[in-house]
Amino acid sequence: MPIKIITDSGSDLPLDYINKYDISVIHLPVHFGHEAMPEGACTAEFYDRMRDSKELPTTASPSPMVFLEAFKKVEEGTDIMVICMSSNISSTYQAAVIAKEMYEDEGYPNAIEVIDSKSFSGGLNVVLAQAGKWSQSYTTLQDLKDKVVQQSEEVNALFTLDTLENVIKGGRLNRLSGAVASVLNIKLLLKIGDDGTVEVVEKTRGLPKALNQLLARLEEKQHDYEKAVLAIVHSNCEKLALEIKERILERHPFKEVVFSCMGPVMGTYAGEGGIGVAF
Repeated sequence: MPIKIITDSGSDLPLDYINKYDISVIHLPVHFGHEAMPEGACTAEFYDRMRDSKELPTTASPSPMVFLEAFKKVEEGTDIMVICMSSNISSTYQAAVIAKEMYEDEGYPNAIEVIDSKSFSGGLNVVLAQAGKWSQSYTTLQDLKDKVVQQSEEVNALFTLDTLENVIKGGRLNRLSGAVASVLNIKLLLKIGDDGTVEVVEKTRGLPKALNQLLARLEEKQHDYEKAVLAIVHSNCEKLALEIKERILERHPFKEVVFSCMGPVMGTYAGEGGIGVAF
């Protein structure tokens, strides 16, 4: 039985993967004041607006009705797998679960599984890239779910930010600690923890050292370069991200690399100049 994959815009999944595996993306609303960013707005426009804005944009989870409408569009006889960003940083997963219950209550026949990836952005991209491949050969939703949950538990996702301003304003980092770090040019190496929250791994002086520490983490895991997926995400600093990609592939020749720019949801908290790597 065919399986339709649905995710949310906290994944930053690039368009070529969306098209290749026919993945639907539920967009999280992003507002500048009372004005909503159009769903089709390009990322460059978002970063331009954020740079000029005095206030940080705000994000919100989609309503269950948005998921429900997406479920209803899937043709009969196709099961549905929803892979959401971490429930510990967004209520998107809960909205999808409510929509699933509504869908079933209305008597629709397709089976639905909703998975909390405990990740986002690059980490979620690794999960989605693998899920997309597996969905083409797995015939049961349960079998695919087992593989996707296992992948979600195994993925490593790390990132570092050039500025802490947004993550402080957004409440993801203690204001006093963040202010001290900014003054001293301290950069934080961060990771997505097992519970799907952001954890500080290490503090370094300057971005180059932080990036070196990030790359060193790839040495701690054995990689199957033929089957594994590497994801690299950046927040409007493509040149730096391409340099990081080149440095990684010199030592770790991953056959598949998912390369993308953080969209408005993740970009709101990362600010410009952030780099994330997941594997």
